[in-house]
Amino acid sequence: MEKKKKRIRRLLWYVAGSVVFLAIFWIALFAGTDDYKVKLPVIADVKPFAFVDQKGDTVTERDVLGKVCVVSFFFTTCPGICPRMNDNLKHWVYEPFKEEPDLLMLSHTSDPERDSVSRLKVYADSMGYDDPKHWIFLTGTKKALYAAARDSYHIDDESHAKQKIEDQFIHTQLIALIDKNGRLRGIYDGLTKEELEKLQRDIKALLKEPSGPRFSGGLFNNNPS
Repeated sequence: MEKKKKRIRRLLWYVAGSVVFLAIFWIALFAGTDDYKVKLPVIADVKPFAFVDQKGDTVTERDVLGKVCVVSFFFTTCPGICPRMNDNLKHWVYEPFKEEPDLLMLSHTSDPERDSVSRLKVYADSMGYDDPKHWIFLTGTKKALYAAARDSYHIDDESHAKQKIEDQFIHTQLIALIDKNGRLRGIYDGLTKEELEKLQRDIKALLKEPSGPRFSGGLFNNNPS
């Protein structure tokens, strides 16, 4: 009887030890990846692009890899939602994160025929937004800009693409959040306090995520895929 009790005790110690070992192994494996935490979903991949900023320099998707990007669309002559959205971006994003080297704001014009490079520069200067290291204003062809808004950032209705390009016009307060690996992770209303608060929280979360996978093959990635 005593021998049986000893065997049971040894078995229980073995089971307990195995559980502790597995727990330590699991924590060690994922501690650097944060994969055990809830993360923002991956909505889409940003497609290749090439636009021109307020300095006249070309900006491509490769130039912003490794940065968390806050993406919006506006036009300089907008009398309504654009100034409000840009002021909100200044208050909720630019001011709190302007010392953060891994954060970049990308504001695209939806009216490239009027918003030339020089006009974007004047606009940025006049509104107090001119900090091309952190806040970039972009122009390009209307077709390319609108394709990015729909296919990469998902902030315009795809059904609008059925219209002739000359008949299309994007006018939205939606803001897209892109991670360091060029993936769309969130969409927010740029005129709503609750949404802007969430945007701020999500920016902080993405800034903590490293760029690129730690392990190849997508089995144990630092970022969800």
